[in-house]
Amino acid sequence: MGEAEITQGRCLCGAVRYEFEGAPNWAGHCSCESCRRAASAGVTSYFGVSNERWRWTGAEPAAYASSPGVERLFCGRCGSPLAYRCEKRAHETDFHAMTLERPEAFRPEFHVFAAEAVDWLPVADGLPRWPGTKG
Repeated sequence: MGEAEITQGRCLCGAVRYEFEGAPNWAGHCSCESCRRAASAGVTSYFGVSNERWRWTGAEPAAYASSPGVERLFCGRCGSPLAYRCEKRAHETDFHAMTLERPEAFRPEFHVFAAEAVDWLPVADGLPRWPGTKG
């Protein structure tokens, strides 16, 4: 995911697609209960892209207001979680890393809400953890 290249992603069925130009603003893992439940996963991996640098190239996703000021975007056809938006960071959209056409290009930089991590999924990757830690 380099500076001037176009990066693409999609849902499982391919109906909802997106693309962005340049590198993500950040890339990391989240262990908060809300993200884990929304994705039915032990940890979720996201990257943020400024809103002026990305666009939908397929069908528009469905949206769910999961809590005040938070919207989760997913494919209305296959149900794949695609993105997260929050009022606190209204300038960008956070995409699920596993929706990338080339997820191997994703390079996480940190963990957030590490104190909420499930203990049966230890992640010993040496990345910084905020806020708090579980060991």
